[in-house]
Amino acid sequence: MKVILLIVSILLILISLLQSGKSDGLSAFTGSGDLGLFQNVKERGPEKVISYVTMGLGILFFVLVIVIRVIE
Repeated sequence: MKVILLIVSILLILISLLQSGKSDGLSAFTGSGDLGLFQNVKERGPEKVISYVTMGLGILFFVLVIVIRVIE
């Protein structure tokens, strides 16, 4: 069971790194540029699939952690 958790966590890290950023890195902190924190941005194509896979892996991760904790 812990091996599955390890695989899911590695996949979650990798798929999170594949996601594109919603804004330009430090521009929100330096004050330059539009913040755009609450903009409604539509995801299309591969971004949408990656977003759904990330959400699914995140949910699976938390479920596995809870199941492993209850079993042990």
